Amino acid sequence: MSKILIMTENKSEDTEVLYPYYRLQEAGFEVEVAALTRKTVDLKFHLTVEATKAIDECRAEDYAGLVLPGGSAPEKVRLNANALKIVREINAAGKPIAAICHGPQTLISADVLRGRKATAYPGVRDDLKNAGALYEDAPVVVDGNLVTSRRPEDLPAFMREFCRLLGV
Repeated sequence: MSKILIMTENKSEDTEVLYPYYRLQEAGFEVEVAALTRKTVDLKFHLTVEATKAIDECRAEDYAGLVLPGGSAPEKVRLNANALKIVREINAAGKPIAAICHGPQTLISADVLRGRKATAYPGVRDDLKNAGALYEDAPVVVDGNLVTSRRPEDLPAFMREFCRLLGV
């Protein structure tokens, strides 16, 4: 069974963690949630998810794809050196990466957006442009192995495109 990694932290947008988590399980993937430490992750609106791994325990080669949810979690995830290494290695391998809302902040810190089309929450637009991304204000933007979206309302299009890249 192929594995998908969701890297997140406290105060992540609930739906941006749980919708991909269950949708990917439904598609037959083993989904692992990783945070800075193994713990119960407190999401933005009082739901929780178990981080069964610390980000530092994860290796890119163990996963078929990566999900980066939004909320304020990316502000913490992007500071972890192994998180950035995982993003770079998954990207270099051409494996699908999905980032929504503030999730692209981790892509910015990993320096994988230069010259690529992407979208994000409107407050991240200038950061994307400054990182060399070609910003598009659209519900979902696909550029090669990269899928980005703006907000929870875009989740159906976001997951449809990510699953398409995963071959399901």
